Amino acid sequence: MAEPRSGRVVIEAVAPEIDCGRFPIKRTEGEEVVVEADAFGEGHDLVACELLHRPEAADAWTVVRMDPLGNDRYRGSFRVPRVGRHLYTVRAWIDRFGTWSQDLEERRRAGQNVGLDLRSGARIVAAAAKRATGADARTLARHAERLESGDEGAEALALPGELAALIDRYPDLAGAASYARELAVVVDRERARFGAWYEMFPRAASSEPGRHGTLRDCEALLPEIAAMGFDVLYLPPLHPIGRTHRKGKNNSATASKGDPGSPWAIGGPEGGHTAIHPELGTVEDFRRLVARAAEHGLEIALDIAFQCTPDHPWVREHPEWFRHRPDGTIQHAENPPKKYEDIYPLDFETDDWQALWEGLRSVVLFWAEQGVRIFRVDNPHTKPFAFWEWLIAEVKRSLPETIFLSEAFTRPRVMYRLAKLGFTQSYTYFAWRNTAAEITDYFRELTSPPLCEFFRANLWPNTPDILTEYLQLGDRAAFVTRLILAATLGASYGIYGPAFELCERIPREAGSEEYSDSEKYEIRLWERERPDSLKDLIACVNGIRRDNPALHSDRRLRFHPSNNSQLLCYSKTTESCDNVVLVAVNLDPHHTQAGWVELDTGELGIASAETYQVHDLISGARYLWSGARNYVELDPRVSPAHVFRVLRHVRTERDFDYFL
Repeated sequence: MAEPRSGRVVIEAVAPEIDCGRFPIKRTEGEEVVVEADAFGEGHDLVACELLHRPEAADAWTVVRMDPLGNDRYRGSFRVPRVGRHLYTVRAWIDRFGTWSQDLEERRRAGQNVGLDLRSGARIVAAAAKRATGADARTLARHAERLESGDEGAEALALPGELAALIDRYPDLAGAASYARELAVVVDRERARFGAWYEMFPRAASSEPGRHGTLRDCEALLPEIAAMGFDVLYLPPLHPIGRTHRKGKNNSATASKGDPGSPWAIGGPEGGHTAIHPELGTVEDFRRLVARAAEHGLEIALDIAFQCTPDHPWVREHPEWFRHRPDGTIQHAENPPKKYEDIYPLDFETDDWQALWEGLRSVVLFWAEQGVRIFRVDNPHTKPFAFWEWLIAEVKRSLPETIFLSEAFTRPRVMYRLAKLGFTQSYTYFAWRNTAAEITDYFRELTSPPLCEFFRANLWPNTPDILTEYLQLGDRAAFVTRLILAATLGASYGIYGPAFELCERIPREAGSEEYSDSEKYEIRLWERERPDSLKDLIACVNGIRRDNPALHSDRRLRFHPSNNSQLLCYSKTTESCDNVVLVAVNLDPHHTQAGWVELDTGELGIASAETYQVHDLISGARYLWSGARNYVELDPRVSPAHVFRVLRHVRTERDFDYFL
């Protein structure tokens, strides 16, 4: 039988909470965790509610009093100071002093005699004095004596002030209710939230026609990539490439002499997942590249693709790790009716699954030993969920700063499950969201609870596998549009370059998203210094991102309506609205579009009739706007977008020069 004091308070609807606490939420260092909960009891007594939080390795909780929001809802917050796992939960109890204070004030206003009520309060305060220590205990005891005596001014002790603050410091928790679960938050470093990625095939780094690029050639390109403002240089697999059933140019079934094959066809006589293709260099060359990249402010992200060619050493050493057909041969990859004879998928249902898992973990840890802390994982949705949850936890146990990007272009629930299991970031459907309605609906989904609590988007307008119809048909303006959308809608974004910066847009055939002469199957020589390159614009956009903290997060993305469906308008702000970025984009890459946008001025920290300046950070142009409704006109041949910094406190045109 429950004690009379127990069970008086109920705690429900704690948020954020993912799948009843099965999975953690995500934050980065220094970010705030805002927690809400319903807490209530029977009758009319007030309830006090507090938020408890601590690093997982710590024993003691830090306690934060939660503020009432009304209707039995409470809110509190804390900041996570460092990388690792943190825990939080909620506790609530009957607030006897608060209830007494409220009732006393009502009786006093009604002109009733409150002498006995003061003595009742004295008992509450005296009990708190016994829980307190030192000077606080003595102060509470004196207040209890005053309430008991009912002397002049005793009634004032019931008002908010010193006494209420002391009582809060020593609450009566004998009948407190604690939430049934301790919830977790995984805290990552800033790069998990904000960063610009550049993808490059190292074998195409050579400046000489016909010569296979090397890791040393990649070193020579680091200053150029850093000058464009990128934070991460992502490299496709660097491993030896199989020869058996090697694919030729444009993914032809038969390779010609000299065709280098696909980097994702991993494994040859020279080694497997812990070896480097001999023409690229050595492991020592790779370590040197990682170090040189760091000197330029760049991190190296490495591709992890858990698949093998028939020539991979594991095929000989661990045939039990692969699925076999009835004739005894190993099953190659298929997506019926397509067949991929150059790839053997791993069999995660093998009886030797534990050794397989440990072998795959050793691959990630090997590259971590070479200095890699960011991994882009190829097709994780084709491997078991349980494996990824185990692997990521194993790696982050010793290397909590490690970042895993999920390349899972698959069904939404599968993508979201992978994020819950531990993937730090994920590719998205951004590349195929083209209209204002599509973009608005999709990004509202991504930035709303509960999805925003565990799913971090990394936006890519193109990849080696994805050349969208929008880019194929849109000419240079389409590339500029998608660049600005990716870089401002998403705190994390990337491009596959130099194909993107040189506006490569010819498909292999009509209706295909494969590039013609794709460098997945051949070595390309890129004219990096072409005058029509987007290099300077990319550098400008990345500079805007770095200089404006509003673009460092996706949590305060807001869309603003327009009377022209070809115009998309949205904003990002810091929490205090001291940095406000407003973006207007013409989604039509062929024609000038104009219209009126209706800003939610409250979200931007602007008074309804206030005059303010919008400074286009790309062109340098400045405009005076007033109130919510303003005119926008964009010619894609000039620039398909404005990226405005909003500058407030402009009263008249005389104030215009203040911001120059």
